[in-house]
Amino acid sequence: MADAAKVWRHRTGEIRLDRTRVMGILNITPDSFSDGGRYFNPDGAIRHGLEMVEHGADLLDVGGESTRPGSDPVSADEEWRRIGPVIRDLAAKVDVPLSVDTMKPEVAAKAIHAGASIVNDVSGMREPSMVRVVASSRVGAVVMHMLGNPKTMQAHPQYDDVVGEVRSFLSERIRFLEAAGVPSEAVAVDPGIGFGKTQEHNLALLRNLDQIGALGHPVVVGVSRKSFIERLGGGESGDRLPGSLAAASLAVVKGAHVVRVHDVRETVRAMRVADALARGEKL
Repeated sequence: MADAAKVWRHRTGEIRLDRTRVMGILNITPDSFSDGGRYFNPDGAIRHGLEMVEHGADLLDVGGESTRPGSDPVSADEEWRRIGPVIRDLAAKVDVPLSVDTMKPEVAAKAIHAGASIVNDVSGMREPSMVRVVASSRVGAVVMHMLGNPKTMQAHPQYDDVVGEVRSFLSERIRFLEAAGVPSEAVAVDPGIGFGKTQEHNLALLRNLDQIGALGHPVVVGVSRKSFIERLGGGESGDRLPGSLAAASLAVVKGAHVVRVHDVRETVRAMRVADALARGEKL
Protein backbone atom coordinates (compact mmCIF):
# COMPACT_ATOMS: atom_id res chain seq x y z
CA MET A 1 0.00 0.00 0.00
CA ALA A 2 1.46 3.36 -0.98
CA ASP A 3 2.71 5.50 1.89
CA ALA A 4 1.65 9.16 1.66
CA ALA A 5 4.69 10.25 3.68
CA LYS A 6 7.24 8.47 1.46
CA VAL A 7 9.10 9.83 -1.53
CA TRP A 8 11.65 8.27 -3.85
CA ARG A 9 14.33 10.76 -4.83
CA HIS A 10 16.22 10.64 -8.10
CA ARG A 11 18.58 12.80 -10.13
CA THR A 12 15.98 15.25 -11.43
CA GLY A 13 13.44 15.32 -8.62
CA GLU A 14 11.32 12.96 -6.58
CA ILE A 15 8.43 10.54 -7.01
CA ARG A 16 5.71 10.91 -4.40
CA LEU A 17 4.40 7.56 -3.26
CA ASP A 18 0.99 8.73 -2.11
CA ARG A 19 -0.43 6.22 -4.61
CA THR A 20 0.95 3.22 -6.47
CA ARG A 21 3.22 4.32 -9.28
CA VAL A 22 3.30 2.44 -12.58
CA MET A 23 6.67 1.80 -14.23
CA GLY A 24 6.32 0.98 -17.92
CA ILE A 25 8.67 -1.68 -19.29
CA LEU A 26 10.45 -0.77 -22.52
CA ASN A 27 12.57 -3.72 -23.68
CA ILE A 28 14.74 -2.96 -26.69
CA THR A 29 15.85 -6.54 -27.21
CA PRO A 30 15.27 -9.35 -29.68
CA ASP A 31 14.80 -11.97 -26.96
CA SER A 32 13.04 -10.70 -23.83
CA PHE A 33 10.63 -13.28 -22.43
CA SER A 34 7.39 -11.45 -23.27
CA ASP A 35 7.92 -8.77 -25.89
CA GLY A 36 11.33 -9.60 -27.30
CA GLY A 37 11.80 -8.07 -30.74
CA ARG A 38 8.54 -6.16 -30.71
CA TYR A 39 10.23 -2.81 -30.02
CA PHE A 40 13.74 -3.62 -31.20
CA ASN A 41 13.62 -0.81 -33.77
CA PRO A 42 14.44 2.52 -32.06
CA ASP A 43 11.55 4.35 -33.72
CA GLY A 44 9.10 1.69 -32.59
CA ALA A 45 10.54 1.74 -29.07
CA ILE A 46 10.23 5.52 -28.85
CA ARG A 47 6.62 5.41 -30.07
CA HIS A 48 5.80 2.75 -27.50
CA GLY A 49 7.44 4.77 -24.74
CA LEU A 50 5.37 7.83 -25.65
CA GLU A 51 2.25 5.67 -25.77
CA MET A 52 2.88 4.29 -22.29
CA VAL A 53 3.22 7.82 -20.91
CA GLU A 54 -0.04 8.78 -22.61
CA HIS A 55 -1.66 5.76 -20.93
CA GLY A 56 -0.53 6.94 -17.50
CA ALA A 57 2.96 5.52 -16.85
CA ASP A 58 4.65 7.41 -14.02
CA LEU A 59 8.12 6.38 -15.15
CA LEU A 60 9.71 4.27 -17.91
CA ASP A 61 12.28 1.51 -17.47
CA VAL A 62 14.46 1.14 -20.57
CA GLY A 63 16.54 -1.99 -21.05
CA GLY A 64 18.72 -3.37 -23.82
CA GLU A 65 19.71 -6.79 -22.46
CA SER A 66 17.30 -9.63 -21.83
CA THR A 67 17.37 -11.06 -18.31
CA ARG A 68 14.90 -13.86 -18.99
CA PRO A 69 15.89 -17.27 -17.57
CA GLY A 70 18.63 -18.82 -19.69
CA SER A 71 19.48 -15.64 -21.58
CA ASP A 72 23.02 -14.89 -22.73
CA PRO A 73 24.70 -11.57 -21.90
CA VAL A 74 25.43 -8.94 -24.52
CA SER A 75 28.38 -6.57 -24.69
CA ALA A 76 28.21 -3.09 -23.21
CA ASP A 77 28.65 -1.60 -26.69
CA GLU A 78 25.72 -3.57 -28.09
CA GLU A 79 23.51 -2.79 -25.10
CA TRP A 80 24.22 0.92 -25.47
CA ARG A 81 23.69 0.82 -29.22
CA ARG A 82 20.18 -0.48 -28.56
CA ILE A 83 19.10 1.92 -25.83
CA GLY A 84 21.15 5.09 -26.41
CA PRO A 85 18.98 6.70 -29.13
CA VAL A 86 15.81 5.76 -27.26
CA ILE A 87 16.85 7.28 -23.95
CA ARG A 88 18.09 10.47 -25.61
CA ASP A 89 14.88 10.92 -27.58
CA LEU A 90 12.50 10.09 -24.76
CA ALA A 91 14.37 12.33 -22.33
CA ALA A 92 13.64 15.25 -24.64
CA LYS A 93 9.97 14.33 -25.14
CA VAL A 94 8.51 13.08 -21.85
CA ASP A 95 8.17 14.61 -18.41
CA VAL A 96 8.32 11.34 -16.47
CA PRO A 97 11.60 9.99 -15.08
CA LEU A 98 13.54 7.46 -17.14
CA SER A 99 15.12 4.42 -15.53
CA VAL A 100 17.86 2.41 -17.20
CA ASP A 101 17.65 -1.35 -16.64
CA THR A 102 21.28 -2.49 -16.75
CA MET A 103 23.90 -4.43 -14.81
CA LYS A 104 26.81 -2.63 -16.50
CA PRO A 105 28.31 0.51 -14.90
CA GLU A 106 29.53 1.90 -18.23
CA VAL A 107 26.04 1.62 -19.73
CA ALA A 108 24.49 3.21 -16.65
CA ALA A 109 26.91 6.16 -16.85
CA LYS A 110 26.10 6.79 -20.52
CA ALA A 111 22.37 6.49 -19.86
CA ILE A 112 22.54 9.02 -17.03
CA HIS A 113 24.42 11.44 -19.28
CA ALA A 114 21.71 10.94 -21.92
CA GLY A 115 18.88 11.70 -19.50
CA ALA A 116 18.16 8.72 -17.23
CA SER A 117 17.36 9.58 -13.61
CA ILE A 118 17.25 6.08 -12.08
CA VAL A 119 19.41 2.95 -12.38
CA ASN A 120 17.61 -0.39 -12.06
CA ASP A 121 20.20 -3.13 -11.51
CA VAL A 122 18.79 -6.67 -11.35
CA SER A 123 22.10 -7.94 -9.94
CA GLY A 124 21.63 -5.87 -6.77
CA MET A 125 24.45 -3.42 -7.48
CA ARG A 126 27.08 -5.95 -6.45
CA GLU A 127 29.61 -4.30 -8.78
CA PRO A 128 31.51 -1.61 -6.80
CA SER A 129 31.91 0.53 -9.91
CA MET A 130 28.13 0.57 -10.38
CA VAL A 131 27.74 1.86 -6.84
CA ARG A 132 30.28 4.60 -7.59
CA VAL A 133 28.35 5.65 -10.71
CA VAL A 134 25.09 5.82 -8.76
CA ALA A 135 26.62 7.70 -5.83
CA SER A 136 28.46 10.27 -7.96
CA SER A 137 25.47 10.91 -10.25
CA ARG A 138 22.91 11.26 -7.45
CA VAL A 139 20.42 9.10 -9.33
CA GLY A 140 17.71 6.93 -7.87
CA ALA A 141 18.51 3.25 -7.50
CA VAL A 142 16.52 0.02 -7.66
CA VAL A 143 18.34 -2.79 -5.87
CA MET A 144 16.97 -6.19 -6.80
CA HIS A 145 17.59 -9.67 -5.44
CA MET A 146 18.62 -12.33 -7.93
CA LEU A 147 20.01 -15.78 -7.16
CA GLY A 148 22.94 -16.39 -9.51
CA ASN A 149 22.66 -14.80 -12.95
CA PRO A 150 20.04 -14.88 -15.73
CA LYS A 151 21.74 -17.81 -17.45
CA THR A 152 21.59 -20.07 -14.39
CA MET A 153 19.13 -18.53 -11.95
CA GLN A 154 16.28 -21.01 -12.58
CA ALA A 155 18.47 -24.10 -12.27
CA HIS A 156 16.94 -25.52 -9.07
CA PRO A 157 16.95 -22.39 -6.86
CA GLN A 158 16.96 -23.29 -3.17
CA TYR A 159 16.49 -21.32 0.04
CA ASP A 160 16.07 -22.23 3.69
CA ASP A 161 13.88 -19.14 4.17
CA VAL A 162 13.30 -17.24 0.94
CA VAL A 163 11.66 -14.20 2.57
CA GLY A 164 14.30 -13.90 5.26
CA GLU A 165 17.19 -14.41 2.86
CA VAL A 166 15.91 -11.91 0.31
CA ARG A 167 15.23 -9.37 3.05
CA SER A 168 18.71 -9.89 4.51
CA PHE A 169 20.37 -9.43 1.11
CA LEU A 170 18.45 -6.22 0.40
CA SER A 171 19.20 -4.87 3.87
CA GLU A 172 22.92 -5.49 3.36
CA ARG A 173 22.88 -3.77 -0.03
CA ILE A 174 21.05 -0.75 1.41
CA ARG A 175 23.73 -0.37 4.07
CA PHE A 176 26.49 -0.74 1.47
CA LEU A 177 25.00 1.92 -0.82
CA GLU A 178 24.43 4.35 2.02
CA ALA A 179 28.02 3.88 3.21
CA ALA A 180 29.19 4.63 -0.34
CA GLY A 181 27.33 7.94 -0.36
CA VAL A 182 24.02 7.03 -1.99
CA PRO A 183 21.26 8.95 -0.17
CA SER A 184 18.91 6.65 1.71
CA GLU A 185 15.83 8.25 0.14
CA ALA A 186 17.19 7.43 -3.34
CA VAL A 187 17.18 3.66 -2.77
CA ALA A 188 14.25 1.41 -3.70
CA VAL A 189 14.22 -2.38 -3.33
CA ASP A 190 12.83 -5.19 -5.46
CA PRO A 191 12.47 -8.79 -4.19
CA GLY A 192 13.12 -10.12 -7.70
CA ILE A 193 10.02 -12.17 -8.44
CA GLY A 194 11.03 -14.87 -10.94
CA PHE A 195 14.75 -14.20 -10.63
CA GLY A 196 16.09 -17.42 -9.15
CA LYS A 197 12.81 -18.42 -7.51
CA THR A 198 10.36 -21.25 -7.91
CA GLN A 199 6.62 -20.67 -8.01
CA GLU A 200 6.47 -21.36 -4.27
CA HIS A 201 9.25 -18.84 -3.62
CA ASN A 202 7.44 -16.19 -5.67
CA LEU A 203 4.18 -16.74 -3.81
CA ALA A 204 5.89 -16.64 -0.42
CA LEU A 205 7.53 -13.31 -1.28
CA LEU A 206 4.27 -11.78 -2.50
CA ARG A 207 2.35 -12.97 0.56
CA ASN A 208 5.03 -11.56 2.87
CA LEU A 209 5.92 -8.43 0.95
CA ASP A 210 5.26 -6.35 4.06
CA GLN A 211 8.48 -7.82 5.49
CA ILE A 212 10.40 -6.31 2.56
CA GLY A 213 8.55 -3.03 3.07
CA ALA A 214 9.63 -3.05 6.71
CA LEU A 215 13.13 -2.16 5.48
CA GLY A 216 11.75 1.37 5.13
CA HIS A 217 12.41 1.88 1.43
CA PRO A 218 10.09 2.05 -1.59
CA VAL A 219 9.25 -1.43 -2.83
CA VAL A 220 9.26 -2.14 -6.58
CA VAL A 221 7.56 -5.33 -7.76
CA GLY A 222 7.61 -6.89 -11.23
CA VAL A 223 5.09 -9.67 -11.80
CA SER A 224 3.86 -8.66 -15.24
CA ARG A 225 3.34 -11.61 -17.65
CA LYS A 226 5.68 -13.90 -15.70
CA SER A 227 5.41 -17.64 -16.20
CA PHE A 228 4.20 -18.47 -12.69
CA ILE A 229 1.00 -16.57 -13.51
CA GLU A 230 0.23 -18.97 -16.35
CA ARG A 231 1.01 -21.97 -14.15
CA LEU A 232 -1.52 -20.67 -11.62
CA GLY A 233 -4.17 -20.41 -14.33
CA GLY A 234 -3.96 -16.65 -14.66
CA GLY A 235 -3.80 -16.59 -18.47
CA GLU A 236 -2.08 -18.36 -21.32
CA SER A 237 1.35 -17.44 -22.64
CA GLY A 238 0.03 -14.79 -25.00
CA ASP A 239 -2.47 -13.35 -22.53
CA ARG A 240 -1.32 -13.23 -18.92
CA LEU A 241 -2.96 -9.86 -18.29
CA PRO A 242 -5.72 -11.04 -15.90
CA GLY A 243 -3.26 -12.86 -13.67
CA SER A 244 -0.75 -10.01 -13.88
CA LEU A 245 -3.35 -7.54 -12.62
CA ALA A 246 -4.36 -9.88 -9.80
CA ALA A 247 -0.75 -10.36 -8.68
CA ALA A 248 0.00 -6.63 -8.91
CA SER A 249 -3.09 -5.83 -6.85
CA LEU A 250 -2.04 -8.26 -4.13
CA ALA A 251 1.43 -6.72 -4.15
CA VAL A 252 -0.09 -3.28 -3.57
CA VAL A 253 -2.20 -4.51 -0.66
CA LYS A 254 0.94 -6.08 0.81
CA GLY A 255 2.99 -2.90 0.51
CA ALA A 256 4.35 -2.38 -3.04
CA HIS A 257 4.86 1.25 -3.99
CA VAL A 258 5.81 0.77 -7.67
CA VAL A 259 4.67 -1.94 -10.08
CA ARG A 260 6.79 -2.65 -13.16
CA VAL A 261 4.48 -3.66 -16.03
CA HIS A 262 4.04 -4.22 -19.75
CA ASP A 263 0.33 -3.33 -19.90
CA VAL A 264 0.25 0.24 -18.65
CA ARG A 265 -3.29 1.33 -19.52
CA GLU A 266 -4.94 -1.65 -17.84
CA THR A 267 -2.63 -1.56 -14.83
CA VAL A 268 -3.21 2.14 -14.17
CA ARG A 269 -6.95 1.47 -13.98
CA ALA A 270 -6.50 -1.59 -11.75
CA MET A 271 -4.18 0.27 -9.38
CA ARG A 272 -6.79 2.98 -8.80
CA VAL A 273 -9.07 0.31 -7.41
CA ALA A 274 -6.31 -1.51 -5.53
CA ASP A 275 -5.17 1.74 -3.90
CA ALA A 276 -8.70 2.63 -2.82
CA LEU A 277 -9.27 -0.84 -1.37
CA ALA A 278 -5.89 -0.93 0.36
CA ARG A 279 -6.48 2.46 2.02
CA GLY A 280 -10.09 1.66 2.91
CA GLU A 281 -11.47 4.52 0.85
CA LYS A 282 -14.75 4.54 -0.98
CA LEU A 283 -14.51 3.96 -4.71
